[in-house]
Amino acid sequence: MTLIGLVDCNSFYVSCERVFQPRLVGRPVGVLSNNDGCVIALSNELKALDITMGMPAFKLQHLVGQGRIRLLSSNYELYGDMSQRVQAVLGEFSAGVEPYSIDEMFVRFDGFEPGQLLEHARQLHHKVRQYTGIPVCVGVAPTRTLAKLANRAAKKIPAYGGVCVLRAESVETRALLRRFELGDLWGVGRRLVERLAVLGIRTGWDLAQADPRWIRRQFSVTVERTALELRGTPCIEMNDVDEARQRIMTSRSFGKLTDNLGEIREAIRQHGQRGAEKLRSQGSLARAVLVFLKTNPFRNDLPQYSSSLAVELPRPTDDSREILSAAGQALQRIYRKGYRYQKGGVMLLDLIDADRQQLSLLDTPQSTADRQRSQSLMATMDELNRRMGRGTVKLGTPSPGAAWHLRCNHLTQRYSTRWEELPAVKAR
Repeated sequence: MTLIGLVDCNSFYVSCERVFQPRLVGRPVGVLSNNDGCVIALSNELKALDITMGMPAFKLQHLVGQGRIRLLSSNYELYGDMSQRVQAVLGEFSAGVEPYSIDEMFVRFDGFEPGQLLEHARQLHHKVRQYTGIPVCVGVAPTRTLAKLANRAAKKIPAYGGVCVLRAESVETRALLRRFELGDLWGVGRRLVERLAVLGIRTGWDLAQADPRWIRRQFSVTVERTALELRGTPCIEMNDVDEARQRIMTSRSFGKLTDNLGEIREAIRQHGQRGAEKLRSQGSLARAVLVFLKTNPFRNDLPQYSSSLAVELPRPTDDSREILSAAGQALQRIYRKGYRYQKGGVMLLDLIDADRQQLSLLDTPQSTADRQRSQSLMATMDELNRRMGRGTVKLGTPSPGAAWHLRCNHLTQRYSTRWEELPAVKAR
């Protein structure tokens, strides 16, 4: 029997910084957006001070000056590498890893009995912390939707100790479905919560007990799948959920193993453009772009290599040109000769709603005319591709060596990816 696990890194950006700066442990710490504009990641200690996501950094300078809090510039190169390290550990303890975002990964477990799996999940929980320094929560269940629920329980309920394994239709699963709000379930957005409430469906348990065919007639096949998954019937793949997410990933295995940089660049360009289209279709902007490459782990006769790199964008954007330029920079950095690659992909990170674009005033300036030209060009491209078929209009190779001059006054070292920025140890 195959079970699905969801591993979620706790306060990931802050945790990455704490791995190399233990003095930050227990202190209120926040990570800032592009150009140090606003807070995009918070430690629990910072949340306890009533500081919220998106709060402008200038409003917190008095607390920084008093030494009460610490604000750091976003270090996507470090975060992307630490995410890769977490995935590498998960790969050793599971039958497969599917990145869902930079700090969340689905993992597959095959052939475990429930009692064995609980102990295995606890061991995985411990090993990730031991090998990477990153604290995680682990939720395991027969479906992705229930695994998300299990992960939430592991994070919110101290008695679980960071690990929760659920069985379909168990008393424990029923209790959790009744305990958490309907909006806490994967794929159930605010508007859907309101529509379901009108029909008397107010909890996850209510949705699980509803007739799936009736749900499909009233809503959509997506909501029907969610209802079936809550019963323990797997029917959602990783990219099936249509709600706006905190990341968009596009990837695919190559038709054949290749070491040709030109071919790989074309694939990454295609993935980047497709990701940008998805970004615009859901009305979001991305703050960073992550590119990954990997060889075939089952080809023991070939040398193995896997790497990823995140590049920060100068401002939140949905412009394919800026996204492809960043993806091109990342690919150039991680590509290594002498390896035959099986798969590559692009992940768009830290998404925000496009209607919150006032936040861009805190980032690299862009004139109103430039922004309007960008929106008009992207809208025209999307419309032509809708009318004449996907891929009709494509962008060429981004200019090599494009410079990104970002304001990062509080940037920490890229400890794990730059030789010249390795941590220094001084003996007293």
